[in-house]
Amino acid sequence: MEFISWKKEDRVAIATINRPPANALSRALILEVDALLDEVKNDPDVRAIVLHGEGRFFSAGADIKEFTEVTSGEEFSKLSASGQAVFERVETFHKPVIAAIHGAALGGGLELAMSCHMRFVTENAKLGLPELQLGLIPGFAGTQRLPRYVGVAKAAEMLLTSDPITGEEAVQLGLANRSFGEEDLLPQTLSIAKKIAKKSPVSVKAAIDMLQYSKHGAFEEGVKAEADSFGTVFVSEDAKEGISAFLEKREAQFKGK
Repeated sequence: MEFISWKKEDRVAIATINRPPANALSRALILEVDALLDEVKNDPDVRAIVLHGEGRFFSAGADIKEFTEVTSGEEFSKLSASGQAVFERVETFHKPVIAAIHGAALGGGLELAMSCHMRFVTENAKLGLPELQLGLIPGFAGTQRLPRYVGVAKAAEMLLTSDPITGEEAVQLGLANRSFGEEDLLPQTLSIAKKIAKKSPVSVKAAIDMLQYSKHGAFEEGVKAEADSFGTVFVSEDAKEGISAFLEKREAQFKGK
């Protein structure tokens, strides 16, 4: 891959976006996000993914120069749909994808971050969807995901004014999980990812699957699916190991089976 590199550390894949100067999301970079998931999906030594940006930004938005190469509304719609499909894959991926956001996550950069399972930010990071300043609207499901986190009224304000919020505000609104200082962001995010990586991959996947129901407001379907999933997880080898480790007062050694 040209714009995303990654390495393993204690069963966590640390993936770095590096497309200077602003890590703008080109079509090629979005395809590399998809390729990253392909590379880690069956790797037993990767149980969580941390995504962060090299340089000054997480990602300052889509590559506007690429827009000038698109000549029809139909082509724009296809571009939007292809990006949405990749971000939907991130959101439903069976291994947690965690965004570590510094500098700015704007436009497509925020849309990518919102598709991740968790977001950790620096206090002074800027998060927003400024597409209306260009006479556009968000195209990678930003109009749909943002209200889930901040509510419809605040989402309308952010969209219609194009004003970004700070990392601190993002935490208060529920858009981000926690905020850290600039130097602490990646180490603290990695610490949380490594904690998750010690859990059973079977139960982590089941939990991620169940959360999808809550996001779409399907409560009755969700509780039925939860009951079914609980039964499936309960008879797994990992569940047996977890219960035995608890009773024996030792750390569980989960194998993802």
